[in-house]
Amino acid sequence: MRRGRQRAIEVVFEAAATTTDDARWLLPGWSDARLSTAGKRQARELGERRASDPDLAAIFASDLPGAAETARIAFAGSRVPLFHDWRLRGCDYGELTGSPVAAVEATRLQHLYDPFPGGESYADVVARSRRFLQDLPARLVDMRIVVVGHPETKWAFDHVLEGVPLAELVELSFHWQPGWRYAVHVDA
Repeated sequence: MRRGRQRAIEVVFEAAATTTDDARWLLPGWSDARLSTAGKRQARELGERRASDPDLAAIFASDLPGAAETARIAFAGSRVPLFHDWRLRGCDYGELTGSPVAAVEATRLQHLYDPFPGGESYADVVARSRRFLQDLPARLVDMRIVVVGHPETKWAFDHVLEGVPLAELVELSFHWQPGWRYAVHVDA
């Protein structure tokens, strides 16, 4: 049996800009944290980086306020369609939402598969992100999309698309950079 050649959707992951909680080193989780003044500037800079991309077919963003606002500011006036998807949310830290980041960092490995109290596990984030990637429309093959998400979303992409062990990812601190590129392979 002859197999079709593999084609791909290029995904550029961009981290949501800094929220008011992030600026205070508090864990926003699924809260309604809004962008800080620095975050609004970062969102405009994201728009400047991506504005001249003629191959950009769509923008997908988490529906949480920080990511949604990042995408709205960055792509204001763009003709590229913007879609919000709850599956791109970061981790639901439940009762620990709003806690100091350092307090949660010490327990992250305990929650790879065991949910945070009143929340979810990192494996839950991976499952949501995997479903998002699997559901990308075939019409996007050979095109580029931008995904605006959270550190945990990026960890899920690294795990699903690059095979990096989840434990290795959550042990590391998140380090911002201007976009990460991935390929979502589709059999054509």
